[in-house]
Amino acid sequence: MPNSPADRPCRISLRRRGPLLVEGPVEVELEDGSTVASDRFRVALCTCRRSRRYPWCDTSHRDRT
Repeated sequence: MPNSPADRPCRISLRRRGPLLVEGPVEVELEDGSTVASDRFRVALCTCRRSRRYPWCDTSHRDRT
């Protein structure tokens, strides 16, 4: 039964200058209505849109010097 006390909530960790870390598995709905899924135990979702693998983070947000 959804939302029962036995269900463990999904944990999302915020980082100041980085991705959203989400405990998986996850399914992400994109703006165009398509979905992408990952069965990993934790995924990093891109928040800067620089990632070549969007919506998954590839660390493109890091300053390159």
